[in-house]
Amino acid sequence: VPSRQIVERQPRMLDFRVEYRDRNVDVVLEDSCTVGEIKHILENELQIPVSKMLLKGWKTGDIDDSTVLKTLHLPKNNSLYVLTPDLPPPSSSNSGALQESLNQNFMLIITHREVQREYNLNFSGSSTIQEMTLAASGLTYPCHRLTVGRRSSPAQTREQSEEQCTDVHMVSDSDGDDFEDATEFGVDDGEMFGMASSALRKSPMMPENAENEGDALLQFTAEFSSRYGDCHPVYFIGSLEAAFQEAFYGKARDRKLLAIYLHHDESVLTNVFCSQMLCAESLVSYLSQNFITWAWDMTKEANRARFLTMCTRHFGSVVAQTIRTQKTDQFPLFLIIMGKRSSNEVLNVIQGNTTVDELMMRLMAAMEIFSAQQQEDIKDEDEREARENVKREQDEAYRISLEADRAKREAQEREQAEQFRLEQIRKEQEEEREAIRLSLEQSLPPEPKKESTESVSKLRIRTPSGEFFERRFLASSKLQVVFDFVASKGYPWEEFKLLGTFPRRDVTQLDPDKSLLEVKLYPQETLFLEAKE
Repeated sequence: VPSRQIVERQPRMLDFRVEYRDRNVDVVLEDSCTVGEIKHILENELQIPVSKMLLKGWKTGDIDDSTVLKTLHLPKNNSLYVLTPDLPPPSSSNSGALQESLNQNFMLIITHREVQREYNLNFSGSSTIQEMTLAASGLTYPCHRLTVGRRSSPAQTREQSEEQCTDVHMVSDSDGDDFEDATEFGVDDGEMFGMASSALRKSPMMPENAENEGDALLQFTAEFSSRYGDCHPVYFIGSLEAAFQEAFYGKARDRKLLAIYLHHDESVLTNVFCSQMLCAESLVSYLSQNFITWAWDMTKEANRARFLTMCTRHFGSVVAQTIRTQKTDQFPLFLIIMGKRSSNEVLNVIQGNTTVDELMMRLMAAMEIFSAQQQEDIKDEDEREARENVKREQDEAYRISLEADRAKREAQEREQAEQFRLEQIRKEQEEEREAIRLSLEQSLPPEPKKESTESVSKLRIRTPSGEFFERRFLASSKLQVVFDFVASKGYPWEEFKLLGTFPRRDVTQLDPDKSLLEVKLYPQETLFLEAKE
């Protein structure tokens, strides 16, 4: 809807190529102009009074001179033609005129009696009905009216075919003595609609009993381009399930509607639908922007049965039955599918007897339904993502907290293990020192008695804590005995030094093998212990 409002506010330029007999006139107008303004321009160019002029080729009916162009929703480039039924046709009996007619475009206005619709088809003069060109067939140039209806022929013999054949009975409504009943040219089902479709039928749209859907769609796309040109919907190459995935199961903002085009070569509407609707630039653009388009050929019974099986599986038996009951002349079909949370919903089944405008309006109506659902899905998805983000943040915070607790616990465990190890080392060292102390204590010679007749040295030793302990030693004892005594009290000479007072000296630096008498620690001496640095 917003885009339509923009178009209304800003008129755009439209290009028209108008054919009249052997002339082409290019007209460029704003879409705010009217049909009558085009006629006035053509009046100056062609020198034909507006009152004698019929301007044809519009895709919709009910067009008059007051119709504003923008109300017709036309594409940028348009082809029209002028009819002048009240003016005599030019003489073209010689071969030069015939050769010129071969290069001209004929407009066939064909009325389909069964569906009461009118189709405008462009063919070059060199197009053939069996072996006769349109230029030589006596058709009125540039436009000729035909009426087409279906009639049944008797069943052919069993040796020829077990099927009945139907042909198209085509009657000329325009003047032209040389044009005969089209059935005399052997026109079969849809031949005049199919641009020499008898040649195209040699290459089916899709192989019979197609096993691989992707390969079948590749052939379908190639054959469609060959028949109708490269301006057509971009058909999804892959299985129907893959098309569902592409259309429905991405992020809500990226989802699209799924359009399923069901082709049928035997329908009289097929070639008109393909050439005038599916190949319309506006429709191709709209489909590519808003739809994933998937196609299937229902011409062959095996392929038809396979699609009905897929349809039952994905959409249910009701939709499958709806498609199964469609008659051949109601094809092609356009299915508009919208994906939902629990199932896929068929919004619309569009039959082939429609116009570009009607088809576009039904596509736009489906888009309105889809857009409303999509906005709800986007809102739900955003809320879900917000909740998931909060949960992820909470989970991450919890994980970080657990990690911190684990790291703290591991650090405490490492610290405790280290403390235990150090304690063990300390205990082992203490036990070792105690063992050494006891060993030294037991190895000390006995302390001399006071009444001993030998020379005795009395030593008084002050500890770093201020305590004193005394012991008598024989003056002949070695200085090492004093060191061992001090060590037996818990002060090994490797860690403590023994200092004399007068004179101050480091006794531990003296020769331990000398006697106390020799180092002048006789008859008595006061020493003090000091820890080594």
